[in-house]
Amino acid sequence: MGRVYFVRHGQTVWNVENKICGATDIELTELGHQQAIETGKRILADGIKADEILYSPLIRAAETARHISEITGIPARMEPRLKEQNFGKWESTPRDGEDFRRAKREFCCRYEGGESMLQLAQRIYNLLDEIRAESEEKTYILVAHNGIARVIQSYFYEMTNEEYANFGVKNCAVMEYEFPSEKAGSEGKR
Repeated sequence: MGRVYFVRHGQTVWNVENKICGATDIELTELGHQQAIETGKRILADGIKADEILYSPLIRAAETARHISEITGIPARMEPRLKEQNFGKWESTPRDGEDFRRAKREFCCRYEGGESMLQLAQRIYNLLDEIRAESEEKTYILVAHNGIARVIQSYFYEMTNEEYANFGVKNCAVMEYEFPSEKAGSEGKR
């Protein structure tokens, strides 16, 4: 069975300030760089083997992937579909704002100036389907964002809308997902 690893980028200033980053290109803090270096060391120490790191074009993910690649020796390549969701008018606003929380429940509606949850899910599900088709041959580490983590989690596990909207991972968390064998069917997993 094939597998994929997901790593959220290191800390940014807007993470510290509790602001929605979205598609806005925000740099890592010094702690964010250190978290990425430590994650690379942890991947190496844990013996995680991957053929390639695919990363979001946004600088916070690109820098995280660069650190991991330098430490592990795993080649890295930018994958545009891993770019964080464009939250439109909500970018730079508080992550825990009540209006934003309500807006996150509307999966079909585009955020003003942004993209809908369904648009985001389409590009990430398509990428994961491609990776799954290659999964017997390759293992990938995907370095991206919290919104991408949410979609990846929903690809592998059934989630209610509320679970989806509330799901998140910490900066530089490493998540492991295993593609089910073709024989397993769709029993709770895709």
